[in-house]
Amino acid sequence: MTKYIFSQLVLNWYHKNGRKDLPWQKNKTLYIVWISEIMLQQTTVKSVIPYFKKFILNFPNIKSLSDSKLDDVLYIWSGLGYYKRAQNIYKSAQIITEKYEGIFPNQFLDVIKLPGIGRSTAGAILSLSLNFHYPILDGNVKRILIRYYGIIGFLKDKKTEKILWNITESVTPIHNTGKFNQGMMDIGSSICTFKKPKCIICPLNKECIAKITQKWEKYPLKNIKKIYPEKIAWFIIVKYKNSILLKKNTEQEIWKNLFYFPKFNNKKIALNWLKEKEININTYKNMVSFFHKFSHFILHIHPILITIPYIPKFLKTNKKNIWYNLKNPQHIGLPQPIEKILESLKKDIF
Repeated sequence: MTKYIFSQLVLNWYHKNGRKDLPWQKNKTLYIVWISEIMLQQTTVKSVIPYFKKFILNFPNIKSLSDSKLDDVLYIWSGLGYYKRAQNIYKSAQIITEKYEGIFPNQFLDVIKLPGIGRSTAGAILSLSLNFHYPILDGNVKRILIRYYGIIGFLKDKKTEKILWNITESVTPIHNTGKFNQGMMDIGSSICTFKKPKCIICPLNKECIAKITQKWEKYPLKNIKKIYPEKIAWFIIVKYKNSILLKKNTEQEIWKNLFYFPKFNNKKIALNWLKEKEININTYKNMVSFFHKFSHFILHIHPILITIPYIPKFLKTNKKNIWYNLKNPQHIGLPQPIEKILESLKKDIF
């Protein structure tokens, strides 16, 4: 199959079956496509849609985003995960305001310099919004090309990636680049899926090596099953009336600039902290423990709830501490596990 036929088959499929009604596909601008592409990194379309709508409602343009506080951005992002993306968006808004007079750049070399944007994301932003001729190579496109050409390799292998960039550059058409790129992403997410691909309805099935050999499970090669290290965190949930003590993380990389409860490595240290603060530990209550999976480890969370009759001086609101109001919550960034605990506490007061 020639490269022209390859791209034409994808475009024909896209015109009939591709997604055209996603929130970021309506009234496209560089800004809207940029936000959606960052949100879609390592996250499914279904998960992104409600967050994208809320984000654009609160920050309809670069000026509103640049003029906001990072806490406001993280508040909207809370629950979506990979918070570094939100921080990169916020940093980029400041750069765009200062360097490009508040207008999102439309030159590839300028776009790729923005925090959190690599070659594929820059190509997606410019091709999907302006139809500029730039190829993309996200996980979906990689999987299609590896199976179609029968490439033996791992998705994240540098040699494999170099081969795939050469291929995607050659098959990406000069005209209708945006539609082709969207078509490839749609085929990857709905047909050429990681498990149980629907080869029978794939527009590329006639000359796809994986389909011809009936061995799609060989492409791409599967990484050895990763064993995730496990960590433990004990959270002290100090409650005064309808308020909960939260601390802002300004040091650790995980959950940086987000708020969470005082955190300890074991229960003894956690209870000693309460004793040092002269808080009566006889009234503490163990809440339901659970685990939270990160991309590179599993965190076992053990929450301890303690109710206090008054707020000591050392726990007054300051740059490091806030009292989070369960009835009228502040606009701050919260990690998903912290939100989960706070939601369970809200049920007790309503």
